[in-house]
Amino acid sequence: MKRLFKMAGTGYPVLGMALVVAASAGTVTAQELNTLSKKEKKQGWTLLFDGETTNGWHTYLKDEAGAAWTVSEGALAFDPEAGEGGDLVTDGEYENYELSLEWKISEGGNSGVIFNVHEDPEYGATYVTGPEMQVLDNEKAHDNKEDDHLAGSLYDMVAVGRDVANPAGEWNQARLRLKDAHLTLWLNGTKTADVTIGSEEWKELLAASKFKDWEHFATYLKGRIALQDHGNKVWYRNIKIREL
Repeated sequence: MKRLFKMAGTGYPVLGMALVVAASAGTVTAQELNTLSKKEKKQGWTLLFDGETTNGWHTYLKDEAGAAWTVSEGALAFDPEAGEGGDLVTDGEYENYELSLEWKISEGGNSGVIFNVHEDPEYGATYVTGPEMQVLDNEKAHDNKEDDHLAGSLYDMVAVGRDVANPAGEWNQARLRLKDAHLTLWLNGTKTADVTIGSEEWKELLAASKFKDWEHFATYLKGRIALQDHGNKVWYRNIKIREL
């Protein structure tokens, strides 16, 4: 496998450490799913997913969630054979925030968390404007040949440096923090990207990526959060946000 090592690092966000360990071990109980602790509430966290409905979400450029997105065992689940698909986006827009969620991918599967999405018919897809934190089965997915395509990477821009994802079928804990254009990503407690959008470093990364000629890519610092339909089964839960 080609190793790019554009950027890598380690470090744990303070909030959610127990959840990282529990999720990795598969010990999160039904009572702990899609809830906020007293500490999280005090810190300003809110739920983006209630664990029971698709309320607060809709398919990109649609009025409501497509039939391929359902709720199963406390998770937002995508099944490409269940009906109309498309990327699922938040009803709200966010700027300067911290996002926390768990994801599980099917064998050979691919998806992603796309952020700062500007929803407009002018842009036919979420990824035209929004960068992506990759969701992938690193072992069997077709798109596993580049380090900056592995799970947890800032897709096609910043490489993870090593495989920090749990295998297909197991839960992973992801975090994203964006404050004044400074972007930080973590997967299972490992920092996978740390870069400022618009900086010289960012411009160099962008110039070396597939997005280099995309006029509107990453130009919005406020937008919707999207869960990607890449044609494979995927699950998301414990989706929480804190505005900074």
